[in-house]
Amino acid sequence: RSSDLMQDSATPEQMDSGTGSHKRKRRNDKRSGSESTSDSGSEPQAGPLDLFRLHRVLRGNARDKSIFLHGKLNDDAGVEKDVVVILEKTPFPANISEFLGRDSEMKLQMRNDVYSTYSLYPPPELNQIKTTLVCPASEKHIKKYLRQEVYLIQETGEDYKNITQPFIESTSFSIQWVYNILEKKSEADRIVYENPDPSNGFILLPDFKWDQKQVDDLYLIAICHIRTIKSLRDLSIEHLPLLKNILNEGQNAIEQRYGIQGNQLRIYLHYQPSYFHLHVHFTALGYDAPGTSVERAHLLSDVIENLQLDRKS
Repeated sequence: RSSDLMQDSATPEQMDSGTGSHKRKRRNDKRSGSESTSDSGSEPQAGPLDLFRLHRVLRGNARDKSIFLHGKLNDDAGVEKDVVVILEKTPFPANISEFLGRDSEMKLQMRNDVYSTYSLYPPPELNQIKTTLVCPASEKHIKKYLRQEVYLIQETGEDYKNITQPFIESTSFSIQWVYNILEKKSEADRIVYENPDPSNGFILLPDFKWDQKQVDDLYLIAICHIRTIKSLRDLSIEHLPLLKNILNEGQNAIEQRYGIQGNQLRIYLHYQPSYFHLHVHFTALGYDAPGTSVERAHLLSDVIENLQLDRKS
């Protein structure tokens, strides 16, 4: 394996269970067990939030401009369901100057010498909020998004084998949505690149955190076709061809499609991941994407180098 000693962040509840599990905003587990569709050009339409009954705020993040809510919705049969609503402020568009001078209102808050502070009320085009619904939400989903204390722990190979792996197998979310992508039952129109090799191939597509309106916050995911690799912990030297394909072909595909070179990308794996099917993150280097902290993100190039060192030893 690329490393026998791993760092992980764990909540008190997870430490009692003997393992750690990370939280993040990614939609991956939000879609657990269900298919998804993409409709990037859809017109505004009525949604279910007018019937949403707030129960509590699970957590909020002032830096990321996001909030996680737990509430109730009734289905078509009138049965009450738990639901998690995730609200995230979308990035400002590149052509923001076209909107600021139109239908914008500014109210002065403070002025001192050359500094002034205003409250700006922009037009609706700049007020978009990305909204994700998890419905019906299980107790696992609710706990996943609930604010909790986290701790940094050291996980040895034995810890993984005796504690983490059994915990993963007994409690992890459904990843049927991943198989839907691999089998092209969902999101086939969003695929940027595919290497169809069943052992060393992958599918590259945009992450749902990226609205694809600008490349400053570019975020794509490479999902491998092979289904036996749960995470970085399962990697060995036999997987080097797969990892090199993801690194090299992923960079080339992104440069061809978006004009961003490989040295302008951050390419990494999470440990622990939010879902247990091997995948690799591609983000713009200048974008401070969630989950890029040093205790969780592992550069793919480092993983490849460590595995190559294992082969030599």
